[in-house]
Amino acid sequence: MATNRRDFMRNLTFSAVGVGFAGVAQGFTAKSYNRIMGANDRLNVALMGCGRRVSAYYDALKNKNNNVDLAYICDVMKKQREKVGKDLSGKVEGNAKLVADIHDVWNDKSVDAIFNATPDHWHAPGTWMAMQAGKHVYIEKPCSHNPREGELLVAFQQKYGKVIQMGNQQRSAKESQEIIAEIHKGVIGDVYKALAFYSNSRGAVPIEKKAPVPDGLDWDLWQGPAPHREYTDNTWDYNWHWYGWHWGTAETGNNATHELDVARWALQTTYPEKVEVEAAKRHFANDGWVMYDTMDATFRFPGNKIIQWDGKSRSGYNTYGSDRGTVIYGSEGTVFVNRNGYTLFDRMGKKVRDSKSTGNEAGTALGGGGDMTDAHVANFFNVIRGKETKLNSPIEEGAISQMMCHYANISYRIGKSFQVNTQNGHILDKDGMKLWDRQYEKGWEPKL
Repeated sequence: MATNRRDFMRNLTFSAVGVGFAGVAQGFTAKSYNRIMGANDRLNVALMGCGRRVSAYYDALKNKNNNVDLAYICDVMKKQREKVGKDLSGKVEGNAKLVADIHDVWNDKSVDAIFNATPDHWHAPGTWMAMQAGKHVYIEKPCSHNPREGELLVAFQQKYGKVIQMGNQQRSAKESQEIIAEIHKGVIGDVYKALAFYSNSRGAVPIEKKAPVPDGLDWDLWQGPAPHREYTDNTWDYNWHWYGWHWGTAETGNNATHELDVARWALQTTYPEKVEVEAAKRHFANDGWVMYDTMDATFRFPGNKIIQWDGKSRSGYNTYGSDRGTVIYGSEGTVFVNRNGYTLFDRMGKKVRDSKSTGNEAGTALGGGGDMTDAHVANFFNVIRGKETKLNSPIEEGAISQMMCHYANISYRIGKSFQVNTQNGHILDKDGMKLWDRQYEKGWEPKL
């Protein structure tokens, strides 16, 4: 039986439980004089989740300037943790242990920080439990499965004082930082609107059906804090995104998080006054995808500001000339910004200048990674060490941007628009507030 939260909290003591690489570990360099040099500066880190996103951290882990030891590679699927072990063998510092159970990592007091790249339902619980165990966390988007989890993450961070960086890596892109700073200084006048977008050509997905648990998968632990169910095929490996709200947050939680964050960053907004959504499943009518795959959402903010979201999961038409990005409108001009840089236009639509990134951050490719992620990870490490004082995407900011995704999903689910309390972000609709929280598997309930 998988360890539950009550067992973990009862046994939160040092433990070096785990196994080696079974023939892979010997490729890792020993802790030598490099460990002694700057010993107070070196960080022990662990990978939590070894799916598609994990390779995005490889370059940061290999970079000697980051001065880290990889202590654990953790995943509930045997073949995934073994693959990452082979990928990193001899290429990173640290004698990493391969483990299935994240509780082994939390119980090890020598671990300083965790990369949480699990499925959505694990993001917030895995992060607050890591904080309770004394760890800093780099938490991938979406930072929460529901609005209440965003509130809880901020509260846990304030209680435990840990460094929590949300994986909105465009906040670490120098071109984005540059143009957003100029927008705040008035380069396009008074900003009033941002349009965020995403286009992908995802295909049909299988219809769920009961099946045996795949070899090597700890299905109970994969489910973790979510109420447990029987296994259905194609669930654990990515398609949980589209099989309803039990695990995932749909494409809006999966990808809109990035561009809506840039839009909110540019407009300097917090909570909207009103949310309006039109969304539906437009493609492959009879496949297993049960959520919308196409969404238009409008967020109206105080000061007559507006953010719009145009999300197309299964139509690859690049409406705005790119597969993802944000258009920011001001009284004196317009800015187009994405992961490739930005272009500044005057009020007449004439290009004033552009700044193109020389980096390689992925767009819509599964997993992604690149120079923005590398910079975002470095910022996380440097804040932990005190070498930098400011996180580029602290959880209190990330949670607000994530809330916009939750608003859009909730509006779709209840089939109506709603008003929002701009002071605390709560939905001023009783049907909407019914979706504010979720039920947890017994023993996994958050306890602040």
